[in-house]
Parts: sequence; C-alpha cells; structure tokens
Amino acid sequence: MSLLTWVVAGILLYWVAIILVNRLGWLPESVNTTGPITTIRTKRGRIFLDRLSQPRRFWRAVANMGVGIAIVVMIGAFLMLLFSAVISVLSPGPEQIQQPQNVLVIPGVNEFLPLEVAPEIIVGLVIGLVIHEGGHGLLCRVEGIQIKSMGVALLAFIPLGAFVEPDEESASNASRGSQIRMFSAGVTGNFIITIIVFALLFGPVAGSIAVAPGAAVGGVLPDSAAEAGGIGDGDRITAVNNQTVSDFDELLELLDDIPDRTVTVELDDEQHVEVQRSLLVTADTPGGPSTIERGSTILEVDGEPVHTMPALRSVLEGKEEATFTISANIGIQNHSIPIGSLAVVDSGPLNDAGIERGTQIVISAIDGEQIISTRDLQEILGGLSPEETVKLEYWADGERQTTEVVLGEGRQGGGFLGVGTTAGITGMQISDFGIQEYPSDTYLALLGGGDPADDPIGVADSFFGKLVVAIFLPLASIVLGGALPYNFPGFTSDTMNFFVVEGSLSGLGGGVFLLANLLFWTGWINLNLGIFNCIPAVPLDGGHILRASLEGVLSRLPVSVSQRTVSYLVTGMAIVMLVSFLLLIFGAGLFS
Repeated sequence: MSLLTWVVAGILLYWVAIILVNRLGWLPESVNTTGPITTIRTKRGRIFLDRLSQPRRFWRAVANMGVGIAIVVMIGAFLMLLFSAVISVLSPGPEQIQQPQNVLVIPGVNEFLPLEVAPEIIVGLVIGLVIHEGGHGLLCRVEGIQIKSMGVALLAFIPLGAFVEPDEESASNASRGSQIRMFSAGVTGNFIITIIVFALLFGPVAGSIAVAPGAAVGGVLPDSAAEAGGIGDGDRITAVNNQTVSDFDELLELLDDIPDRTVTVELDDEQHVEVQRSLLVTADTPGGPSTIERGSTILEVDGEPVHTMPALRSVLEGKEEATFTISANIGIQNHSIPIGSLAVVDSGPLNDAGIERGTQIVISAIDGEQIISTRDLQEILGGLSPEETVKLEYWADGERQTTEVVLGEGRQGGGFLGVGTTAGITGMQISDFGIQEYPSDTYLALLGGGDPADDPIGVADSFFGKLVVAIFLPLASIVLGGALPYNFPGFTSDTMNFFVVEGSLSGLGGGVFLLANLLFWTGWINLNLGIFNCIPAVPLDGGHILRASLEGVLSRLPVSVSQRTVSYLVTGMAIVMLVSFLLLIFGAGLFS
C-alpha cells in the first residue's frame, strides 16, 4: 500500500479512538474534538503576551509596515491563484505538481517533500504556526483586545494549525485600523521569521559548505554502461583510469580523450569499478530524419563496431550519411540517416537565402568543413564573422543541397544563420557512459555559498532573488526546467556526498547540513504560510483584512452601504478563490 493509504488509515483509526475516549469522558475540558480534528485550548501565555506588548508604539509601527506588505501580497496572491486556475483549465492535462496529494504538506505523501526531511518540515511548520498565532495574540494585547483562549489544532497527531481566540465584543469595539493590524500580524510574523532564517542560511551556514571534488552523479540512465558497471545515483566520480576528476565537465573531456572501451572508475575516493562503455541514445527528436529512438544502443556504423564517442566520431568523419546498426526492444535494426546538426529555419539569413521558415534541415558542412554534431556547428559559427558569405551544405526532404548564405551577427559575436538547433548528431543525443550531472555547485550558489558565477539564473548576488528562487527549489525540475534538473529538498542522504563542510562552522561537522535543512524548511514553510494566509478569502487573514478594508473605504462614500453588501462582496471573493483553487487542482485540461 502507498504511504497516503497508511496515513488515511491512521487518521481513521485515531478518529475512532478519540470518539471512544470522548464518550467515556476521559478528555479534559481544554480538549475538544470535531471529527478527526482535535483542538487544545489554554489561557496560559496571556501574561507573557501582556509583558511583551509593552512597547506598544514599536509594535504598532511594525504592524503598520506589515499591513502594507500583507495588502501587496494579498493582491499578488489573488492574481496568482486566478491566473494559475486559467492556465490549468487551458492546459492539455494535469502536471505532476497538480496531483491532489501534492497539495498536502505531508512528507512522503507529497512527492516534493521527502520523508527524510519530515522532522525539519514539522519543526518549520510548528514554528510557523506559533509565530503566526503569536503575532495575532501580541497585537490583540497591543490594541487592547481581550483574548479568550489560545491553542493548537491537530489532524490526528499532525499539527494542522494554531489559533488565538479574541473576545468577540472586545474585537468588535476596536477600531478598523486596530483590527487590520491584528489580522495582518500573523503573516507579518511569518515574513519576519522568513527573512531571519534565510539570512542565516544565505550567510554563515551556506558559506561553511563547499562542493566536494569530483563529478556528482544525479541520475544513471537505464541500460547504460554506468548502470551495468554498478554506478548509482548519489555516487561521486573522483578519478578515471587513475586520472583525477574535479568536476563533471572534466569527466566528459577525459572520457573523450580515452579511446579504450573499458575504463576504471574511482567512486568517492575509495571504491573502484570497471565500466564497459557502449553508445546509448539518450534523447531523440520525434519527426526528425533519424528514426533511432531513445533507449536504443548503437552497435555498428557502416558495419564497423563502435562503443565510444571518440570511435563514433572517427567513423563518421568524411561521411555525408551513414547506416547505424542498433539494438532496440524489437531486435537488431539498420537505419540510414544523414549526418550533421538538425535545425529548423527561422527568420534570418537562411530565410533570406530562400529557405522557408519552419523547414527542417540537417546542416552537414560550412565552406567544406564537416559538421557532425550541433557542437561542431556552434564552434564553426563562433569563428566566423557577420556579413561573411559562406557555402552551406545541408539535407532537406531527403536530398543534399547547397546554398550561399550571408551570415548575420550572433548574440555573442560570430556568425548567425537564423536556425533553431537540436543538440547532438542529427537530433540524437548519445552517451557512451550514461550518467546525468547533479549541479551541486548551482544549488549551493543559489543558497548563498560557493561561487556566484555558478548561478545560471543570475540571482546569487541578491538576497531577494535568492529568496524568490528558494520558494521554487523543492519544485525546481518542474518550475525551473533545464536550469535545475532536480528538485532540491535540502541536504539529504542522496546529495550530502556532493558537499563538504569547511570554514567558520566546520567544528559542527555534519551538523551544518542539519542546521541548513532546518533553516531552509523553516523559511520555506513560513514564507508559504504567510502567502497562503494572504489569500483574500475568509477564514484566512486575507479575507478578514479585505472585509475590514472594504468597511473602511465604503464608510467614507457619500452614499450609505449596508453591512450586508460588504458581506456579499467578501463572500463572493471567497467563492472565487475557492473555485480557482479547485480548478487549479482538479480542472487541468477542462477546456483544452
């Protein structure tokens, strides 16, 4: 059974048990149950809040600043939820992030929240709930609003929420400004905690973590040479044939320079394995001139056995087309394909030379210089000049053709053809090893450590930029795509092998990773908790802020507006937000 099934079964079992205990009269008066939800109330802590609220002018100043932030976030949350719902119903189908279980903040059930970091997530959630409701309680006392009780709500044993219960009469007698400050105080506290913990993470904690030397293996392709050799996810390749490897790029260069099929690979500075290299097609272009599909293994080219990338390039030198013998699911096959860089003509020099936009071509040579892969094309164009006339040889509609092209200017200098290219050889990406890089240097740079130059997004020098990206790091592979191919849940057992501790906090050893995880998830939970509560829908804080703000604005109009009208407006907004949320989760592809 899935973890979600066990969780649901546990909640149902708890529900039955709590009903039995309640009927037997064993629950204290401070504990109430509603279905599987248990609330625990207490009057303790009010004296502490009274003392803490003494610098009232200071707290009002902080709360007024929080009101402005809450209103801005409330408008942004409204637009984001509405826009996301529209995009969802127009999309062809549900994305992974839209699966119902991924709405729940339950590690192991939510695919983006690993069970391994459950303690850190629970700590962050508890801190967020206490700070949120503590903020409400503090501002109640600052504004002279009496507190009946405080407490927490549990779904079985899972912290679901915390609450401060103001005295209704005292709250209704408070001014609208006092009410708005009180309702904004919870999210203000969440945002303040977010800034504090991320400042610690982006500063001394991430600064005490460095990338370990070697090539970090984020994934191993099925049926690849690496998988057959015993290399797995989370391994770090530190040497090949006794030659040290410092990073992933150096590994690829080293493999390209080694002609031997069999290589000895050192893992984590200690274990040695032998890898028998073979050519695996790791990506293909549907509808392209190559009919070789992803997952196929290339055995021969024009009858000559090939097992490595250097051998493949050697065989393809001087060939306009070649016959590939492959091993696929349906057996041994032969495929004759043109050799070059697969491209689609866009506006620009090639279009000006008479080739229609949208035409798919395979560029095989420029001024007689052969092009085997897209990398060759990029290197050749980088060495040419704008306005230079070149002879282009290419394949189109199964025929080899020639044309002269006046180059444009590329973005980084060099020549420009006006085509969109696909990586690899004729649209095929091929690997003789079969591993995928884990960009540990990129993740560390985004957390404020390592070298900012390793940040492909360009936010590493900005606290606000890192803060925004941190929201999406657990969803990185979906939201940020090619820049970050793996979701980042923090420093887990699968990824800690890629990092080492050094610097001012090195005395803590592996405890630095635990501290980093606590800070990351506490900041992430508090930030999302604050944003969620700013949604303008009762019973969320945003709904109460909206109601009080509408009452204040409408009371200044020259015409009388009834309380019922305000209630209709607030209720209508809550319905819009609820429908938008449901469409976001369950409406994917509804109108596509």
